[in-house]
Amino acid sequence: MRPSGRQIDQMRPVTIETGVSRHAEGSCLIRVGDTHVLCTASIDERVPPFMKNTGLGWVTAEYGMLPRATNTRMKREAKDGQSGRTQEIQRLIGRSLRAGVDRVALGERQIVVDCDVIQADGGTRCASITGGWVALKLAVRKLMKAGIVISDPLIDPVAAVSCGIYAGQPVLDLDYPEDSEAGVDGNFVMTGGRLIEVQMSAEGATFTRDQMGALLDLAEKGSRQLAAAQIVALG
Repeated sequence: MRPSGRQIDQMRPVTIETGVSRHAEGSCLIRVGDTHVLCTASIDERVPPFMKNTGLGWVTAEYGMLPRATNTRMKREAKDGQSGRTQEIQRLIGRSLRAGVDRVALGERQIVVDCDVIQADGGTRCASITGGWVALKLAVRKLMKAGIVISDPLIDPVAAVSCGIYAGQPVLDLDYPEDSEAGVDGNFVMTGGRLIEVQMSAEGATFTRDQMGALLDLAEKGSRQLAAAQIVALG
């Protein structure tokens, strides 16, 4: 039995509220159970120096957690510098979102996606990717409405979900109690039914190829549900 009482293939409730930031070109608040992440997308007509004069666009991301996003207060990273975990997560978010972008169609400009965790209960990086794509899509819509971008550079939704082996069973969408005790923990990033990135590790026990296949099946189911939620949020 899962601590939440969910079935092994059952996602937490997912809601995505758009237009939550007055100033950002694209924004949403994604809630996956008790994990809540504010995602904003900002358009910059400049690109990083290594992208100048290439004709290609760029998408990057930044990630952070508010001090009381967790059950005890964390220090603000602006004070002591980013942790290795934060750097790893924001690079993952950037890689994942770029994989779903036609950078030629985007044109030589940059979109920065900021993901700020308001409340954490497991799966913050996955929620950030899923919500980050919605914010990115909204920003691109503004470029297209203004006639700055002609063809949509975002083809399929990019979504991410965690899966793991908890109490000997493959389960979908780990919350914190499961994540902290899972024998195997994995994050799956997908677009249009295709894999972008898989992060898996044996936290407390090794796993078999069959178990990995079971986790992938769960991830495919979860990513389809998340993509449907993204489409509904975007109208």
